[in-house]
Amino acid sequence: MTKYRIEKDSMGEIKVPQDAFYAAQTQRAKENFPISDLRFDRAFIQALGFVKQACALVNDDLGLLPDKVAKYIVKATQKMIDGELDDHFVVDVFQTGSGTSTNMNANEVIANRANFMAKQDGVDVKIHPNDHVNFGQSSNDVFPTVIRVSALLAVKQQLLPAMDHLRTAFHKKGQEYVDVVKTGRTHLMDAMPLTIAQQFGGYERQLQLGIERLNSALERLRELPQGGTAIGTGINTHEEFGKRFAEKVSELTGESFTEAIDHFEAQATIDAPVETSGQLKTIAVSMLKMANDLRWMNSGPNSGLGEVQLKALQPGSSIMPGKVNPVIEESVAMVCAQVIGNDATITIGGQSGNFELNVMLPVVGFNLNQSIVLLASVARNFANQSVSGLIVRKDAIAEKIGKNPILVTALNPIIGYDLAAKIAKTAFAEDRPLKEVALKMTDMSEEELDKALDPMKMTKGGFTE
Repeated sequence: MTKYRIEKDSMGEIKVPQDAFYAAQTQRAKENFPISDLRFDRAFIQALGFVKQACALVNDDLGLLPDKVAKYIVKATQKMIDGELDDHFVVDVFQTGSGTSTNMNANEVIANRANFMAKQDGVDVKIHPNDHVNFGQSSNDVFPTVIRVSALLAVKQQLLPAMDHLRTAFHKKGQEYVDVVKTGRTHLMDAMPLTIAQQFGGYERQLQLGIERLNSALERLRELPQGGTAIGTGINTHEEFGKRFAEKVSELTGESFTEAIDHFEAQATIDAPVETSGQLKTIAVSMLKMANDLRWMNSGPNSGLGEVQLKALQPGSSIMPGKVNPVIEESVAMVCAQVIGNDATITIGGQSGNFELNVMLPVVGFNLNQSIVLLASVARNFANQSVSGLIVRKDAIAEKIGKNPILVTALNPIIGYDLAAKIAKTAFAEDRPLKEVALKMTDMSEEELDKALDPMKMTKGGFTE
């Protein structure tokens, strides 16, 4: 049987679990929003801890909080940063649009944990969730600040290293097969040849550009709304608070943050998180192409393209013995679909700012972090479980490229488009090697055709000699 205690707030009394560090406002939110099992992740709670800790330290420096109060708030927020209080963050993601319920969840947990530690130390102090932990703050500047801090830290610590790891995996695999020429495809149909290194180099460049796009978006995330309080005017906080807060949270996190140039923009909009989500969507689109290309290249192995052999990781069918499927690529595709869907939610959230406040902050913060963490995890897994271990089937590729009638394109400058088209159609209709047909339909020698129809030479561009 759960034991309860009675807590009070401005609306009266309410029962709260005896061992919970949260109090009345959190309990009301818990009961008011029995919507889902979705809660904020470790990265978001950690960022919220950094924000609350920085606020306490700055207010202490400004002489606005008693030293003893600030000291124990800092101790409690450190527990929060270290992940020791995660179980006490119980409010559903789908809640009040300002995130007030989660802000108060944090304020109550920090206050009660601080009071608990002070009592253990025999220190006579009573810390209040609003008057002390939330001093000089509002949910309206705290929550958008946490969204930015948590997203930036997750991108820098998780996603960017994972993307670079996948980029490196494609580079290494391309170099491993740098001399392998394969049939290119446009519209899923045979086209001019390219090397494995060229194809994988395209993926490498996609990832590099994704990294650059993200780094650019992070510059806007570094501007923090904290210090604007209720609507951006900074009511009930020190005039230097925003600047000092940005300096302090930079010190705590090791990342550079600045005070928002315009607090009304920073609180009334979430344009910076929307931009970041857009870049995450672009990366998801890029990775979806890579995964689908590898699925096609692995298809068969006998009745498909069969150009690569992906690692056999698990049985692929409950009824067809020996079947193996491209499961890693399928997991990548599903993550990419989720991220694209998350971006749609964040886009709708972004346009839901009315006058001085956006009112979809919690779902935006949740989806943004989920997209970052999912992309980081799947990029690393894609590299380790698929790209690094794939084998290029050189013999299967070589057998097909010689029969590719589109290679006749290289003869255009010599024999003209019309004759080249006739040769290609004849080779395809009669299922004969292109060179054999060209020998009969032109006056070119075998040596000249070998030189002109060299697939590797075609991958280097220019004109046929």
